[in-house]
Amino acid sequence: MGNLIIRRAKLVDAAEIAVCLSALGYGTTSGLVTERLVSFADSSTNAVFIASANDLTSLLGVVSVHLLPLFHATGLLGRITSLAVNPSARGIGVGRALVSAAEQWAWSKDAKRMEVTSGDHRPAAHAFYQAVGYTLDERRFIKHAGKAS
Repeated sequence: MGNLIIRRAKLVDAAEIAVCLSALGYGTTSGLVTERLVSFADSSTNAVFIASANDLTSLLGVVSVHLLPLFHATGLLGRITSLAVNPSARGIGVGRALVSAAEQWAWSKDAKRMEVTSGDHRPAAHAFYQAVGYTLDERRFIKHAGKAS
């Protein structure tokens, strides 16, 4: 998509980001998005990028990326923690451009590898990540707070 603009998210984008994330089934409020954008504003380890059309009329997608220090090796791990593309903008390169922006930012900060997790119920997302160069590598185990052992 030639008229796509990718830029760092701003506070003014919070409401549209929340709507975009809701397309994935998250109950993310614009208040939470605002809180996160404020806390990430001066961060060198957290970034949020948005995609919009050249006319800047609406948000087409969002990606968040975070850097974690690796204990066992030098450098950092880049982790994409959310990627959402407006349903009306799917299939035109928005997701690919957002992932590329997240990767470029992480590589510039000394990330040695990137990772993303995707729910088992999202086979289209799995195919997308494989199409942009990610491979199925490991198994992730999760324990939620408050759950007994």
